[in-house]
Amino acid sequence: MDLDVFVTAHRTEWDRLEHLLRRGRRLTGAEADELVVLYQRTATHLSLVQSSSPDPLLTARLTQLVARARSTVTGTRKASWKDAAQFLTAGFPAAVYRSRHWWVPTAVLSIAVAALLGWWIGAHPEVQAAIAAPDDLRAMTEPGGEYETYYSSHPAASFAAQVWTNNARAAALCLILGAFLGLPVIWILFLNMLNLGVGIGLMSSAGRLDVFLGLVLPHGLLELTAVFVAAGTGLRLGWTVIDPGPLSRRTALAQQGRAALGMAIGLALVLFVSGLIEGFVTPSGLPTWARITIGITAELAFLAYVYILGGRAARTGDSGDVAEIERSAEVPTAA
Repeated sequence: MDLDVFVTAHRTEWDRLEHLLRRGRRLTGAEADELVVLYQRTATHLSLVQSSSPDPLLTARLTQLVARARSTVTGTRKASWKDAAQFLTAGFPAAVYRSRHWWVPTAVLSIAVAALLGWWIGAHPEVQAAIAAPDDLRAMTEPGGEYETYYSSHPAASFAAQVWTNNARAAALCLILGAFLGLPVIWILFLNMLNLGVGIGLMSSAGRLDVFLGLVLPHGLLELTAVFVAAGTGLRLGWTVIDPGPLSRRTALAQQGRAALGMAIGLALVLFVSGLIEGFVTPSGLPTWARITIGITAELAFLAYVYILGGRAARTGDSGDVAEIERSAEVPTAA
């Protein structure tokens, strides 16, 4: 594209748009309609310049014009409780539902890795010896040992807050670092599964695997599901870098990134629930079957939330992205 010819052809439209924007609310009906048309044209011009001839000065001017025109056309909009309700009942579960083809396989594979590591550690004393000295292993796995006292080592409220913070940070890292081709996400997942596998292996070698599972399952089902959702979404974001599909790479990444940001907020709420269970239910004096039942109930409730509410919202076109009017203007791309 010849930039000089392009600027000459459209400068009059940009100047006219700038003039209308300076007039603000003193526009006639015809002028308001003209402003909308010029806003749409200028947004298209900006996309063309960015993709073909990214001149910094021209891009800056058009970006400013489009932003001002967008604010004038759409008006200032404040978030409301209705938006929050829409996000919780449709946007977030729809985003999780639409990414199920990523996080479900991630969950299955991760659990298989943890189980395999647990078997390997539990069946090989030399591996256990490499983890810690015999006295330290005994201190961890014996009745009243570190694995059991860990969940009651701090007041329930502060422990739940600490657990929530740590897990929310891990989930956020999976979502953010997914853009780096998903490689950091795989590493974070492996570390989580390694920790779980070590616990399974050491406690099974001590003949106390049932105790370990009774402590982990009440909160771990929901907690790990949230981590798997975050990891699957991060991997999906990484794959978008490689294969953006029919959209431009920038547009596809923006779309996936906005949905991932919303999922980070939703998953923080899910992890808050799992943190409450870990802080108050796991170390409680309830029978093991009652604690596990609470964990299974929470997990089934989340899955029903995703597959019923999320599935319904996804079938109506909700992707967890922001409303179309709030997105940046893009040039249509042929499939």
